[in-house]
Amino acid sequence: MSARRRPWQNWPRTVQVLPQRVETPASVEELQQAVKRAVSAGLRVKAVGAGHSFTGIAAAPGVLLDLSRLQGLAGADPGRLRVRLLAGTRLHRVPPLLAAYNLAMPNLGDIDRQSVAGALSTGTHGTGAGFGGLCTQVVGLTLVQPDGGLLTLAEDDARLPAAALGLGALGVIADVTLQCVPAFALHAVERSEPLSDVLGSLPGRVGTTDHFEFYWFPHTDKAASKANHRLPGTAPLAPLSPAGRWLDERLLSNAVFRATCAAGTLMPGVVPAVNGIAARLLGGKDYTDHSHRVFTQRRTVRFREMEYGLPAERLPAAFDALRRLIRERGWRISFPVEVRWAAADNRWLSTAYGRDTAYTAVHRYYREDPAEYFDAVEEIMLAHGGRPHWGKLHSLDAAALARLYPRFGDFLELRNELDPGRSFSNDYLDRVLGP
Repeated sequence: MSARRRPWQNWPRTVQVLPQRVETPASVEELQQAVKRAVSAGLRVKAVGAGHSFTGIAAAPGVLLDLSRLQGLAGADPGRLRVRLLAGTRLHRVPPLLAAYNLAMPNLGDIDRQSVAGALSTGTHGTGAGFGGLCTQVVGLTLVQPDGGLLTLAEDDARLPAAALGLGALGVIADVTLQCVPAFALHAVERSEPLSDVLGSLPGRVGTTDHFEFYWFPHTDKAASKANHRLPGTAPLAPLSPAGRWLDERLLSNAVFRATCAAGTLMPGVVPAVNGIAARLLGGKDYTDHSHRVFTQRRTVRFREMEYGLPAERLPAAFDALRRLIRERGWRISFPVEVRWAAADNRWLSTAYGRDTAYTAVHRYYREDPAEYFDAVEEIMLAHGGRPHWGKLHSLDAAALARLYPRFGDFLELRNELDPGRSFSNDYLDRVLGP
């Protein structure tokens, strides 16, 4: 189904484009026809989900495929704990679909507004040294090819580790089959602690906690730690009260934080004091709830983000260098630095390919220019073997990325095979993969 031509911009407002045509398919068949029409007309075609990537990975100056109508459960195999989801399904709509089968996704990131296909294609991940990113949950995939045909990749297909995190470069995802787990609960313990205590005990915490992460507030000696422990789905729940959840998510994490970011933009001198208050307020919670309600939070404050995945053992040195950088440059950084972990995996373009990984993410309020801060942090991350998150801001091109990924050349060969005419490319993919 064709829609009126209209401008498109992503959620963080870093990319804007006016497509020549917008299509909103409501079925896989309509998706196939839309791709075929675009390629026949000599137009590049890109699918977009929720637009939560910070880069131009989904920018579509030719034909934009809006997958917001291509949502829902396409099939289930409860005996094997698997479900097949249409590509545009939003992550926050998945838990109710899985609940009918007493299933859950093994891990999630902290935001669930993305589409399933978009989250997979950009390497979205959560935290937990024993768990991979979302792309490791993929056991099957259906891609629409340039001629409108369908390419189905099963679990034993040698191409699946490439397509499960394919950057949208190998075709348009129509549906994806995920390996789930029995529904489970999480016991969450969130604390405000001295940063030195957190850093001094990282190996033990990361190694013995199912899902551990921490946030450091620049200009303070405090960190907000989050430790999530997995429990059976039958475990008694003790969730945050509606008032407590509203206070944490709506008031402190969004409304108040938005106001303080705006104030920091106008008066940078207030940032250290505000960060100190925030570091204290975000601790002191102990609760148990369904897994998806603990993993994810609602975020409405717009920001810009860069994130690098490091070899896990390099995290302490890189983090120390980051702290020195902020102190020496005299910047006033209102957003906390986020640190998470993931297990090594076999997805060709995964930031965790072949190595246990620690992630360091830096942010700036969307009304602030992040360039100087991000450029300097990127230099540190690269010096410690970092790989950039595909959906977040970075400056690398294909030549630089080829040195970071052992299977990069293999991915390019598969791209040449499946999309020789570059029907699914755009400026961002031309930069990171080559034309």
